Amino acid sequence: MTSVRALIADDEPLLREHLATHLQRQWPELQVVAQARNGREAVEQFEALRPDVVFLDVHMPGMSGVDAARAIGARAQIVFVTAFEQYAVQAFEHGAIDYLVKPLDERRLAATVARVRERLAHRGTLPAGDAAVDALLDQLAHRIRAGSSPPARLQWIRASVGTTVRMIAVEQVIYLRSDEKYTLVVSESGEALIRKPIRELVEELDPEQFAQVHRSVIVNLRHVVQVSRGANETADIHLRGRSETLPVSRSYLHLFRQM
Repeated sequence: MTSVRALIADDEPLLREHLATHLQRQWPELQVVAQARNGREAVEQFEALRPDVVFLDVHMPGMSGVDAARAIGARAQIVFVTAFEQYAVQAFEHGAIDYLVKPLDERRLAATVARVRERLAHRGTLPAGDAAVDALLDQLAHRIRAGSSPPARLQWIRASVGTTVRMIAVEQVIYLRSDEKYTLVVSESGEALIRKPIRELVEELDPEQFAQVHRSVIVNLRHVVQVSRGANETADIHLRGRSETLPVSRSYLHLFRQM
């Protein structure tokens, strides 16, 4: 097969582009024909374009990646992409469905690409009505909807400080703020940079202690002393013992209506 067509579905544009870039390097013959922002859009794009391989983020707003996989069925090779490896054990091991764990690992991606290419070359897509695959998708969809088996909360952050690597206890973190490439970790002991995006961090942090207040900001609620309403349904967060303020965008203002 000289050319293979693929669809990438993830609600985070930067992560879609990141995966597409890595795939181009690992699989030059692969053509990413479409990108989708959620499960429903992924199914629509699949029906219109019928790609050979579909990379689906497990957690997307609305229709999840697992529900999208159930709709696509055996008509394409499915690769799940997830930040939580508990969704990628057990029945995945029989090889009918593959997975990638965020952040992407080059060796894992190479192994996944090799397996998918082999299946496409020798067996095409999955056998229609594969009972094991159907059962797996049903199980995962139920777990996601029920919210069972939540991931362990992040306890430590590994961060770069100059030429050294420092372990920062999560309870000491005051806030996290991202730019295009890095996330700034501001803690009681100083500042450091990490590569993990805000989107992944907010899923791993305890929601009772940390809240995302802007597309690029997560704050430790224990350090918030005042929230000042601003123009256009925005606000500013004032932190205990610090001069800087943090922005609250309109989408997250409801978090502080009762404060």
